[in-house]
Amino acid sequence: MLQFGIRGHDMPKAPVEEWVKNIREAGFCCTQLALPKAFTDFNTEPAAMTSGMAMYLRNLFAKNDVKVSVLGCYHNLATPDKEQLKVTQNIYKTHIRFASILGCGLVGTETGAVNTEYKPCPENHTDEALDTFIEGLRPVVEYAEKMGVCVGIEPVWNHIMHTPERTKKVIDTIDSPNLRVIFDPINMFNAENEAHGNDIVDKMFEILGPEIDVIHLKDYVVKDGKIVSRPVTLGEGRFDIPHLFSIIKKKKPYINVLLEDSLPENVEISKAYVKKCYEEA
Repeated sequence: MLQFGIRGHDMPKAPVEEWVKNIREAGFCCTQLALPKAFTDFNTEPAAMTSGMAMYLRNLFAKNDVKVSVLGCYHNLATPDKEQLKVTQNIYKTHIRFASILGCGLVGTETGAVNTEYKPCPENHTDEALDTFIEGLRPVVEYAEKMGVCVGIEPVWNHIMHTPERTKKVIDTIDSPNLRVIFDPINMFNAENEAHGNDIVDKMFEILGPEIDVIHLKDYVVKDGKIVSRPVTLGEGRFDIPHLFSIIKKKKPYINVLLEDSLPENVEISKAYVKKCYEEA
């Protein structure tokens, strides 16, 4: 029941037709596609994201039996620059329209910062920042409803939406069936809370279980008091993958689980270890 994939831009660069074929030949059935990160052989700017490009890619992925689980769109919906916000919201709408033709049901994003540089700052964790993000997100979700596509928001520790409770507030305030959650546990860890990582995982599924739609999977170590993400390789990091899979297996059969931060030289090891964890959960 494991729907196992990889973040597309973690695959070696190659012409698009070869690149899609390589995902399937590597043993993955799905991917997260961030157009400008994955492809360098043709223009992927928003103005170039036509229905023709979407249909071409849809046919190419179908030919290789690969699903696009998430269409990535990582732009700052909490910027204080109102003109830039309008531009950003239109970029999201372009991706939502593109996803509807591509056959991808989820446009994924993180939750930004209350500055134009999109960088961590103490103000990100304030209630005002959360309200700003919600108002920036609202018209994007409304457009997604019209297009029959979902928006997936991903909590990250140094961004605005960084805890299960703040994620729940966004979900409840927007109150749309088209707003979903992408869950990357490592992105919610810091040096102070990582020892209680299983509690964070449990809390996410306890209060956001119905909304969790995709899992991002990587591992981590603590170095110089900071979380450093690393590929999943034989459980050499600190993340309790078997615990996560024990929940997924019961509550989220067939959910898409996408490897992050993988390297070509460790993909086979990562796949084998992840499948072993899943089978034994």
